[in-house]
Amino acid sequence: MEGTGSRAARPGERDWTQGSVTRNLLVLSWPMMVTEGLYMIGISIDMVWVGRLGEAAIAGIGVAGIYAGVQMMIMTGLSIGTRALVARYIGARDVEGANYAAQQAFVVSVAYTVVMAVLGVVFAEKVLTLMGFTPDVVAIGADYMRIMFGLGSVTVAFWNMGYSIIQASGDATTPLVITIFYRILHIPLCYALVLGEWGFPQMGSNGAAIANVISRATGMVLVLWALYVGWAVSFNPKRWLLGWAGATPGRSLPGRVLGFMAVWRVFVVGPGRLRLTMRGFRVDLAMVWRMVKIGIPASVMGMQRSLSMIVIAGLVSAFGRTAVAAHSVQQRVEMVLMPVNLGLGLSSGVLAGQNLGADQPGRAERSSWQAAALSAGLMIICSAAVFFWAENIVRIFNSEPDLVATTSTFLRIAAAGYIFLGVGTVLMQSLSGAGDTVPPMVFGIIAAWAVTVPLAYFLPRVGNLDVEGVRWALVSGFVAQAILVITYFRFGRWKRKKV
Repeated sequence: MEGTGSRAARPGERDWTQGSVTRNLLVLSWPMMVTEGLYMIGISIDMVWVGRLGEAAIAGIGVAGIYAGVQMMIMTGLSIGTRALVARYIGARDVEGANYAAQQAFVVSVAYTVVMAVLGVVFAEKVLTLMGFTPDVVAIGADYMRIMFGLGSVTVAFWNMGYSIIQASGDATTPLVITIFYRILHIPLCYALVLGEWGFPQMGSNGAAIANVISRATGMVLVLWALYVGWAVSFNPKRWLLGWAGATPGRSLPGRVLGFMAVWRVFVVGPGRLRLTMRGFRVDLAMVWRMVKIGIPASVMGMQRSLSMIVIAGLVSAFGRTAVAAHSVQQRVEMVLMPVNLGLGLSSGVLAGQNLGADQPGRAERSSWQAAALSAGLMIICSAAVFFWAENIVRIFNSEPDLVATTSTFLRIAAAGYIFLGVGTVLMQSLSGAGDTVPPMVFGIIAAWAVTVPLAYFLPRVGNLDVEGVRWALVSGFVAQAILVITYFRFGRWKRKKV
């Protein structure tokens, strides 16, 4: 086994199948939380700038964002198969096998890009019209969708697949650093293109879509570069602190201040575990099918979740444009909270996959339960913050009194289900990381279509709850999904899953 000094020099080669399960979970999960947070913040930033254009613009990109979510969920699901295979190979110390699986993953990415681009461009306006939205909302949403699907599919595919491969290998910091870089580009670019600042043309909601495509394309190029060059980044705050305080005792005060400001020293660059090469590449349909077979249930799970949200948005639209705008803002707020659960879930999924590959199912199970417990604790804190500061949170997006009042009510109802949402999300990600993707798909379908959607239709009518009944239906779905996944996880069948 490598010593500590060697590991510091080789950031991509930490062995996650050895040592403290808790420490491994914490070290691996925090970069994933921040990475997912930066992704979600980008979506919310779009809403902050577009929110200045009025309710129609908010509603337009809100409903279009649901369809863009379907696009992203399909790719995220397909990448689950890659994650599971790469993690198993790395856990079994078969780097060549992991590299081969990564090669075939890009075959899936190319096929996805072509299909999504065609569907998005051709059907954008039709699907929004069918949902019964007003013409101004349809016009704004359709333009946004065409850009996100037509131009954005390639960036979604190759960015998502690339960073999934890196994370599955056990390197969570490199995707984080790349995401920081492209998000720093995205935030001011979105502001400039939406509002026409700094000499840029005012493009409204279309500017938000174009800023997303440009910034994600930058991240895609950097991720692929890291994979092909074979470099990885690790986090080492000790190196920064020692370099500032102890390495040069005679240093002047200005020199020490400059040393303290050099925060980039916390990141150490070195060889990674994977260096992707296309030498000897050929399309291996058997390997592609192994990935797709694992990924399709995960894609269906994500897609049906997004489709159920489309139906929910349609039900909300019956209560007027303010309700639709409030629904859109409330979803953006939840996107800021979700990285906690997604980061913990992705890290526990990587640990589950690698430990199963190393034939250590006990460690795989402990990491998953610990991640679920940590998520529950954090969601209690988040729920309290949302409940007490709902109005202040909503005013970040828009300060119109009716919208603030409606969205605040939505948020307080949603807060009742966050703990269930967190635990369910983490354990389903753990199952997916282990390659057992069919049960999460089934649980998601039951929660969405047997609980959430029927209740969202009947509660506003039977219970006289008005649009608030839709929100309580969503909470009920979170609870049902958590109960199902916890029960299945305890049986332990997933630990014997072959991929």
